[in-house]
Amino acid sequence: QVDLREFGGGLVQPGASLRLECVSTGRPFSTYTMGWFRQAPGKEREFVSALDYSGTNTYYVDSVKGRFTISRDNTKNMMYLQMNSLKSEDTAVYYCAKQTKPFDSLQLGPDQYDTWGQGTQVTVSS
Repeated sequence: QVDLREFGGGLVQPGASLRLECVSTGRPFSTYTMGWFRQAPGKEREFVSALDYSGTNTYYVDSVKGRFTISRDNTKNMMYLQMNSLKSEDTAVYYCAKQTKPFDSLQLGPDQYDTWGQGTQVTVSS
């Protein structure tokens, strides 16, 4: 069984940075593509970024390209999302998630992920 937990959310001003962390307590973390999603009030859950199991291939939604960077440390069962130049529209609950199938190619749809963290709130406001 894999459990995920996110850390690092908070309240920041526009233009600031935050780093989200996701820790996996199960095995085998290193064989799964991992992703970050977010959900703003009144909106559907949205794909943000994903990183394949090898750490080689990444994908970002257009709205965060050039500002967010996803990474992982398979030796620590950790995944990260460095968020720079934050905007008010980045305000949401951020979730980390594990893809269902091991060694699978990177997927964007939330239905391809079977394990989710509890979420961490990111609020960008002046």
